[in-house]
Amino acid sequence: MFPIHLPQKKSVLASFFILASLFFSCKKTENTGNIEQPADFSKKVIASINGFVTNEQDLPVAGARVQYGDLLSTTDQYGYFEIKNATVVENAAFVTVKMAGYFKGIKTFIAKTGTSDFCRIKLIPKTSSGNVNASTGGDVTLPNGLKVSLSSNSIIDAATKAPYSGTVNVSSFWINPTADDINEIMPGDLRGLNENGALKLLTSYGMAAVELTGNSGQLLQIADGKKAILTFPIPSSLSAAAPSNIPLWSFNESNGLWVQEGNAIKSGVNYVGEVSHFSFWNCDIPIDYVQFNCTVHNADGTPLPYATVYISVIGSSAAGAGYTDLSGYTDGPIPGNAQLLLQVFPGRCFESVYSQTLTTTNTNVSLDVTLPSTGINTAHISGTATNCANGPVSDGYVMMNVNNRYFRYPLSDNSSFDFPYTLCNGPASATFFVEDIAAGEQSTFLSYTLQAGENAVGNLHACATSTEEFINYTQDGVNFSYVPPTSSFTQYVYVQSSPTSIYIGGMDSVIGSASSANISIFFSSPGIAAGSTQQLMNFIVGQSQATAPINVNITEYGTVDQFIAGNFSGTLTSPPPTNTPTNVTCNFRVRRRQ
Repeated sequence: MFPIHLPQKKSVLASFFILASLFFSCKKTENTGNIEQPADFSKKVIASINGFVTNEQDLPVAGARVQYGDLLSTTDQYGYFEIKNATVVENAAFVTVKMAGYFKGIKTFIAKTGTSDFCRIKLIPKTSSGNVNASTGGDVTLPNGLKVSLSSNSIIDAATKAPYSGTVNVSSFWINPTADDINEIMPGDLRGLNENGALKLLTSYGMAAVELTGNSGQLLQIADGKKAILTFPIPSSLSAAAPSNIPLWSFNESNGLWVQEGNAIKSGVNYVGEVSHFSFWNCDIPIDYVQFNCTVHNADGTPLPYATVYISVIGSSAAGAGYTDLSGYTDGPIPGNAQLLLQVFPGRCFESVYSQTLTTTNTNVSLDVTLPSTGINTAHISGTATNCANGPVSDGYVMMNVNNRYFRYPLSDNSSFDFPYTLCNGPASATFFVEDIAAGEQSTFLSYTLQAGENAVGNLHACATSTEEFINYTQDGVNFSYVPPTSSFTQYVYVQSSPTSIYIGGMDSVIGSASSANISIFFSSPGIAAGSTQQLMNFIVGQSQATAPINVNITEYGTVDQFIAGNFSGTLTSPPPTNTPTNVTCNFRVRRRQ
């Protein structure tokens, strides 16, 4: 699945929104399409996944835990992840991203053996919307109109099923179906199982993410036999077309699909419906679909990667989009028996360079798209990569950043790279670097202005900076180590403290497991630089913490995306009531996020 995110469009996409999301993915599937797709989840295949994860500010999310089928991974400093050869369900393979402080990010695919899907996932912040007393019940309402209504004595502990009578913290988020980033933030691929168990493509009029937690942070749920009420605002642009009664769908995190559960009634500018549990909920009209695929080429026959293929229903606001992969390929479900308009938007451009109409029946659609030879400004980017021994990089990649979005390309067998990028409005500023994965080294960052035509960026020497990250410490003679990929790291400036401090954290965890080990290091940051000494403010391991006037020796302090490293040792004292002394020695190296 290739979601679209075009946050600053000024042209034909200025009014772009997704009412029915038509998701495409980057694997070549066989076209088998029945218009009433059977829900067959028995067949499993071996497939791969890669993509980028960002937060609500479109910044990379590092250290997120990613699961695809039976395998796990972690996002790197650029929010990138890759999982190879996982065992997944063919008809509904899904990737799940977990990060503290955010709702889960989940994307669903129709997988095929030997293929690799690509996606961009934008995480939804999990912030408190308000509190309700579980004994009396009550409402929590967001400024946009999303309302969660809990009845009295209807809440239980999700793990123990015991009745809960304390304060209920409600975290909620309205997912606007007219948002330009809907494909990146919503879960699944907008396919759902209707009441007959048949797969349908969904036309959304609004979604919500809701989670309940208790006084101790424990997950809460609605008790069996009880109901809560969800009120969904209807976007003004959709209100006139919104039906008076619409099916309600909840998202099933165990199979990556929406499931029809009841109905919602239109009440003024809202939909109101009863729900029996909390997760993601969706107001949708189901429609029949067929499978679609296409390959996009430039006029010279080279594949066009990372292009947006945008398909809209003629005479309707229903539309959706997907990204082409490195071979220019994308596919996914589209409405059957419909008149559609296909457009191609290359790179980060907001003007289409190709369009054609097509009429679907109940038969799958396969297209080969060749862009015109004129009117498109293409930058052909080429270069080479070398390792510390001035030899070829046998296992590595080149990363390009344009307009704060990363694009990742593999190196060829001779350690070179050559790929096209479409310029939208004249020259574009880009940043390049190469990483040698096997050696754990990367090049310096190269700033380059892309022009139409040939752009030879030269050789990128992957020997400027080690990419090694770790937190190692010894506590009372026992050694502990946090090292990727089993560990993930965070770093930020903690401006709320006095004095301003730097936070460095490490985490070891397994998705689906309640067990985890965390480490946190806080130290003051005024005047920080390589060779400086900073005061340790806090050192936390698991649930115990210790504080003492100990100095942290800063041995490395690069720019953002480079590294901060240091060490400290001394006797710490745990907090009351134990006040237990403990001897700690620690050294760390973590990539800077700020």
